[in-house]
Amino acid sequence: MKQRAWYLLKTYLLTVAIFVIAKVVFMGCYHTAHPFTLTDVWQVITHGLSLDLSTALYFIILPWLFTIITIWHPIKSVVFRSYYIVIALAFSLAFVADTSLYAFWGFKLDSSCIEYLSTPTEAMASVSTLYLVVRLVLVVFFTLLISLAYIHLCNTPGEKRRFSHSKTPFLSQQNAVSLTETFFYLLLAPLIVIGIRGGVNESTTNIGQVYYSQNQFLNHSAVNPVFSFLSSFEKTASYIPDYSFMDETERAAQMEDLYNTKSENPDTLLNCKRPNVVVILLESCGGIFTEDIGGRKDIMPELNKLVHEGVYFANFYANSYRTDRGTLCTWSGYPSFPRSSLMKMPAKTRYLPGIAKTLREAGYHTSYLYGGDINFTNMRSYLVTTGFEKLLWQKNFTIQEQQSANWGVRDDITFNKLYDMITHEEPPFLIGFSTLSSHEPWDVPTHRLEDEILNAFNYLDECIGDFISKLKKTRQWDNLLIVLLPDHGFSYLGVDENHEMHDHVPMLWLGGAVKEPRRLEQFCNQTDLPATLLGQMALPHDDFLFSRDVVSSNYTHPFAVHTFNNGITMKDSTGFAVYDLNANEIVVDNSTDSHKLIRRGMAILQTAAKHMNQLE
Repeated sequence: MKQRAWYLLKTYLLTVAIFVIAKVVFMGCYHTAHPFTLTDVWQVITHGLSLDLSTALYFIILPWLFTIITIWHPIKSVVFRSYYIVIALAFSLAFVADTSLYAFWGFKLDSSCIEYLSTPTEAMASVSTLYLVVRLVLVVFFTLLISLAYIHLCNTPGEKRRFSHSKTPFLSQQNAVSLTETFFYLLLAPLIVIGIRGGVNESTTNIGQVYYSQNQFLNHSAVNPVFSFLSSFEKTASYIPDYSFMDETERAAQMEDLYNTKSENPDTLLNCKRPNVVVILLESCGGIFTEDIGGRKDIMPELNKLVHEGVYFANFYANSYRTDRGTLCTWSGYPSFPRSSLMKMPAKTRYLPGIAKTLREAGYHTSYLYGGDINFTNMRSYLVTTGFEKLLWQKNFTIQEQQSANWGVRDDITFNKLYDMITHEEPPFLIGFSTLSSHEPWDVPTHRLEDEILNAFNYLDECIGDFISKLKKTRQWDNLLIVLLPDHGFSYLGVDENHEMHDHVPMLWLGGAVKEPRRLEQFCNQTDLPATLLGQMALPHDDFLFSRDVVSSNYTHPFAVHTFNNGITMKDSTGFAVYDLNANEIVVDNSTDSHKLIRRGMAILQTAAKHMNQLE
C-alpha cells in the first residue's frame, strides 16, 4: 500500500513541479520585454500555485485508476510509459505554444489557437520556417525530458497481490487487505473532485484566482497555460455569439448617435470636481422593495428617506441579471450579453475601460471591498485589470467574521469596514463595495419581517441607514460622493423578467459633494454611470463606448436596455418590450412601437458582440 500511495504522491508532485518550472521559464523568455525581480518570480509561483495544484489533479485521475487496478491485476509498464509520453507531449505543446504566442497575443493560451489550424497558411504567414522548426524541436525536447522524468521518478505503482484460492476468498487475510486498500483509494475520489473544483465554496477554480498585481505580465505568468487552454472550451457563460440580427447598414443606422462619448455642457450635480468616491453595489436590490418604484414603505424605510437627500435617478434600469454581469456593466460601462459573462473572459476584459483605471490616472487611490470570495466568476482578475490596486475580501476578516453568513462576511461587518476605510484612506480615493447578505439563503441576524426575503432587504436597509448616519458626523462627509445602486434586479411574487419593474432599480448619489437634492427622470442604465460620473468630474470618457452622460446636453435618445437568459428587454418613452431569443419573437408588447424598440436593442447587442469578438 505504501508503494502505491508513494507512487501517486510522486506523480502528483512531479506534475505540480513541472507547472512551476514552466512559469519560471515563461518569465525568463520575456525578461527583456517585461523586467521583473526575484521577488516577482516568487510571488508568481505562490499566487499561481492554487491553480497548479488543481490542474495537476486532472492528470492524476488515470494513475489513480491504474493504482486501483494493480491491486487486483498487473498492468504492463508500457501502459504507464505511454501515458507519461502522452501527457508530456500535451504539456510541451501547451508550454511552447503559450510562450511563443504570448508575444503576439498578449494573453494566455486558449482554444482560439485551434481556429487558426483551419487556415494553416494564414497562421504560418507571420513566422518564418526557422521559427516553426525551432518550436518543433523544443516540443520534442521537452516531451522527451518530461516523459523521462515521469518514467524514472514515478515508475509504476507496484505489483498485484497474491490471492488465496480457498473456498472463502473474502475471508482470507490477503484478500481482506486488498479490499481494504481498494476502499482506501476509492475514498480519494471525492478529494480529487474537490481539489479540481478548488474547494467546497460557491466559486470554482478559475483563472482570476491567481491575479494579484497591477502588472498584467505577472498575472499572466501566474496562470497555468494548460488550465487556461482547457477552461476556454467552456461555451456557455464564456462565449459570445455573433448575434447577426441585421445587415451592417441597418446596424450602423440603428446605432447612430445612441452613445455620446463626450460630455457637452452637463448639468451640475456636484459642488466639487474631485470628490472622494464610494460606489456601493447593493446585492439584488430591486426597485420592487422601495417606495418610489414598488410602493413599499415598510421594507427599506432608510433608503426611502435618503432618496430625498441626494440625486435620485428615478428611471434607472439594471443591464443584466447576475452579479458578475452587473458589476462589469457598472464599472466598465459595457453592455451585458444574454448567456455570456465577460468577467469570465480575462483575455477580453483586459481591453475594457474602468472607472477605477480612469481615476487612478487622475491621481486617485483605488480599492475594493467584498465580504465573499473575490475569486468567484473571475472577479479578482476583472477588478485588478480595470484599475483597483487594493482588494479586501473574505480572507481579510477573522475566521469568525468569515463564517458570519453563508456567502461570507455579513453586511453590517463589511459596512463597518467600509466606514474605517473611508475615515482612514488618504484622499483622493475611490472605493468600490459589493454587499452580499440580501441573497439566498437570506441568513441575516435581524428578524423584523416574517418573509425571509423581505427581512433580508430590511436588514440591508438598516445597514445603509446606520452607515450613512455615522458618516454624516465625520469630516470626510463634506468632500464625499456615495453612489448607491444594485448589481441587478430581483424576481419576487410575479415580478419577473417579463415585468418592467423587475429591472427598474434605484440609483442614488449622496454625500457632502452633492450640490443639492435632485430627482432626475431620464431613462438610463447601469452602463451610464461611468460617463455620467466622469462627466461631473470633467474627466474624459471616450473609451467607454457604451456609456452615456445622461445629464449632458447631447443625451438625446433616452432608453434602457437589459439582457437576460435568453432575451432582451427595452424601455423608453414609448413603453416596454421583451424579446425572447429562443422563440425569436416579442413576448411582451407594452410599447406603441415595440418592433422599433426591440430592433434598437438587437443592434446594441450585435454591435457589442461584434466589438468584443474583434478583441482577440
